[in-house]
Amino acid sequence: MAIVTTTEMFRKAYEGGYAVGAFNVNNMEIIQGITEAAGELKAPVILQVSKGARAYANHTYLVKLVEAAAHENPDIPIALHLDHGDSFELCKSCIDGGFTSVMIDASSKPFAENIALTRKVVEYAHDHGAVVEAELGTLAGVEDDVVVEHGAEMFTRPEEVEEFVSKTGCDSLAIAIGTSHGAYKFKPGTKPQLRFDVLEECQKRLPGFPIVLHGASSVPQNFVEEINRFGGSMPGAIGIPEEQLAQAAQLAVCKINIDSDIRLALTASVRKYMAEHPDHFDPRQWLKPARAAVKEMVTHKILHVLGCAGKA
Repeated sequence: MAIVTTTEMFRKAYEGGYAVGAFNVNNMEIIQGITEAAGELKAPVILQVSKGARAYANHTYLVKLVEAAAHENPDIPIALHLDHGDSFELCKSCIDGGFTSVMIDASSKPFAENIALTRKVVEYAHDHGAVVEAELGTLAGVEDDVVVEHGAEMFTRPEEVEEFVSKTGCDSLAIAIGTSHGAYKFKPGTKPQLRFDVLEECQKRLPGFPIVLHGASSVPQNFVEEINRFGGSMPGAIGIPEEQLAQAAQLAVCKINIDSDIRLALTASVRKYMAEHPDHFDPRQWLKPARAAVKEMVTHKILHVLGCAGKA
């Protein structure tokens, strides 16, 4: 199956009460681990590339790796998405270079400016067969060049979503309901709680329209503990409870972004392998179990959080 847009994925997800996983990628092993899990479970999947990942791995390499994954997994739909595009030029470059979906993140701009920039990207994308994700509200945390101090985040205002979607023509909307970028989402001792009232009000105002959650990694504590046990230092890394994400997936949320969990699974595996095999120097020796750890983590998310197994 060729790389596809998210349009049909989201239609089925909304009607079926599940979400599609969107996983950030930047090398071959991560892409293989994700798509092998999705392929075996017959689950649709979105492979996301951030501005930073694109600079790190090179646009062409990433597109060709995703094309290879689609070739190796012909029975599942795979979308290639730009995560947190910050300019029209970046979005255009990705669309011209084979991406089927882009996000224009103008959420830090005034409402009218967000609409204007988003509309410009939408017009270009739709003319070239791609779809667009936009954002209203801001998430705390750090992801590549996106940095928002805790306390400076802003929940999405449901009363704005209808006007925004109508005037921009965007195909999906990322909203802020209490998720956060990075592995340090909440302070130790606090109880994370998503604002389901905001989500439900947005759903009421945009019936049938796909909603996206960013910063939705759960930061599994087994990975954190393994990283710390083998020389790391990640005290107080806390994520979004998986049961809350599963609940959101049954509502209007059709896409859940999972980035930190990928990095944690890979890093924990590499640290463990290096500590147990200090004489090994062939990268294939430690990248193989790292790839397997990513696959295992994605399998868990598909089965127990997203609910999209068998939905390809």
